[in-house]
Amino acid sequence: MANWLCRFILGLSLLVAAPVMAAGPRVGQPAPDFQLTLVDGTHVRLSELRGQVVVLNFWATWCVPCRTELPLLDGYYRVAQRHGLKVFAATTESSLPLYQLQHVFAAMAIGAVRNLRGPYEPIDGAVPTNFVIDRAGRVRYAAAGAFNLDDLNRVLIPLLNEPAP
Repeated sequence: MANWLCRFILGLSLLVAAPVMAAGPRVGQPAPDFQLTLVDGTHVRLSELRGQVVVLNFWATWCVPCRTELPLLDGYYRVAQRHGLKVFAATTESSLPLYQLQHVFAAMAIGAVRNLRGPYEPIDGAVPTNFVIDRAGRVRYAAAGAFNLDDLNRVLIPLLNEPAP
C-alpha cells in the first residue's frame, strides 16, 4: 500500500510540475508572455508586440562579452527597427544599480528594462543570454553567449524577412 501511495504522489507531483516546466521559453514553442517596465516608465507586453521580431537580452555590467554585445545590439536596432525589430536589454541583479547606469541608458536606442515579469531569466545564470521571438510570437532562438554581427544577421535577417501574421 505504501508503494502505491508513493507512486501516486510522484505521479501527481509530475503532473503539477509539468505546466511549470513548460511555462519557460522554449525554441519552436509559443513565447510565454512577459511584461516589461522600461527605465523611462513605459510598460510593454510581449502580446502587444505581435508582428515584430523581439530580442530580449540579459546582460551585466561586470560581463566583458556583454560590454561588446550591447553596443552591437544597439547599433543593429538603430538600423533594423524600421523593419520591425524590437530589442530590450535587462540588467541582472548582480549589476550596478539602475541609477548608476543612467548615462548608459541615455545613450541607447534599445529599451532598457527596469522590471521584468514573466518566465524569462538568463539561461543557467549565464550572461549574456538572448531570446529571439518571431513575428508570430514563437521563440526562435534562446541561448547564453554573446551575439556577433554574423550571428545577428544569421538569426534576425530571415525573421525580419518573414511577413507579419
